[in-house]
Amino acid sequence: MGFKENLRAELQFSGMLVKELAAKSGVKKHSLDRYLDSRSQLPNVETGVKIAQALGVTVEYLVTGENNQKKTSHNVSHTARLIGQFAGKLDPNKQEFAFELLKWLLAWKDKVKKVESIGE
Repeated sequence: MGFKENLRAELQFSGMLVKELAAKSGVKKHSLDRYLDSRSQLPNVETGVKIAQALGVTVEYLVTGENNQKKTSHNVSHTARLIGQFAGKLDPNKQEFAFELLKWLLAWKDKVKKVESIGE
């Protein structure tokens, strides 16, 4: 993924609108729109830093999708982060149910792997 896709993913993860990111970063909304559109223009370094800081990520992460810092939230896939974000919006009983469902899915996955390895 490139800058445009990573910026879009971070906006989605944060729940921020482009206009909110503009206000928080000091980067004009029009500029942010250019970074997100089909032409995917890249910002200069100073602007990239402002955007990254407003989103709570590194410039490296926005550019490459990777973060070399140890044990950051970015070591988790975008989908896993979204699952956590959505789960956080549930009431506590539904959060517990979602957690139990995820544990069941992991156990089921391990059982399927065992069965497949027997057939080899």
